[in-house]
Amino acid sequence: MVSEASGDGPDGGRHGGQHGGRTGRYATDQGAVDTRVQEYYSGRTGWDEHARLTVGTAQGRVEHTRTQELVRQRLAPGARVLDVGGATGVHAAPLAEDGYDVLLVDPVAAQVARAGRHGTFEARVGDARNLGAPGLDLADDEFDAVLLLGPLYHLASRADRLLALREAVRVTRPGGTVAAAAITRLAGLVGGGYELFPPSAWQAILEHGHVPADIGFPAAHFHDAAELAAEAGEAGLSDVVVHGIEGPAGGALERVRLDAPEAPGLIDAALTLARALSTTPGVTDMSQHILAIGTVAP
Repeated sequence: MVSEASGDGPDGGRHGGQHGGRTGRYATDQGAVDTRVQEYYSGRTGWDEHARLTVGTAQGRVEHTRTQELVRQRLAPGARVLDVGGATGVHAAPLAEDGYDVLLVDPVAAQVARAGRHGTFEARVGDARNLGAPGLDLADDEFDAVLLLGPLYHLASRADRLLALREAVRVTRPGGTVAAAAITRLAGLVGGGYELFPPSAWQAILEHGHVPADIGFPAAHFHDAAELAAEAGEAGLSDVVVHGIEGPAGGALERVRLDAPEAPGLIDAALTLARALSTTPGVTDMSQHILAIGTVAP
C-alpha cells in the first residue's frame, strides 16, 4: 500500500469515521488496511486528497507549502524524482512544472488516472513495498530522489515500513535523497482527536503508535520523530534529519477554511513558526506530520 494522503488527519470525525468504546482492535491487519486505502482514495467515500492540500483548510496549504520547500532544498535542477504514493499528483505536478523529471507511483488506479491527466509526468500503479514488480520494473540507482509522502502512514508493521524505505533506497542513486513522511502520535489528539478516542486509545497511540481500527482514515501507524529517524537509518539512510512539517500551529489550522478572511495571515504566521522550529527537539513532534530526509550512502 502506498497511497500518499500526505497528511490526511487521523481523526475519524473529519474523515467520516466513528468513535466510542471499540478500542481493543488496532489497524494491524495489513490486508484490511490495504482494502480500506483502495476504498478511501478511489472516490467511493467522497474523500478528495487533492482538494485537501489545495483548496481545503489553512492546514493543508501550510502542509503542502512546507513539504515542497523541504523537498526542493535537496533537489538539483532537472533531478529525476520518484513520487511514491503520489496520489493525484499534488506534489508531482508542481515539481514537473518547474523542470524536474518526475515519475509518480500509487496503488489506487483512480488516483493514477487523475494524476496522468496533468500530462507533465508519468504515473503508474504500484506498491511502495515492491518497486521492482512487473509494470514498474524500477532498477537500482535510477533516481536522484525518492519521496514517500504517505506510504508509511498506512503500513502497520515495522517490517513493512522498512521494506518500503529499503525499496526507496534501492532505486535511489548513491548520494541521492530519500524523504519519508509520517503522521505524528500527537496528531491523533489535536484538532478534536482527543474527543474521538477514550483514554485507553490515547495511551496506545502515544506509547506505541497503534491506531484504532475503527476511525475513518485508513491509518495503520503513527510515528514520533525518534522512531521515524531510527527506521530511516535502519533502512540504509545516513545523515537523517527529521523536520516538523506544519509546526505547532498546524492542528489549529484544521479548523480554518482556506477562503476565510483570516487564513492568509494565519498561514504566514504558521509557516514562520514551522520554519523556525523545524528541527527543535520536542517541538518537531508537535507537528501533525514529520519528514525524515536522508542520504543514500555512496
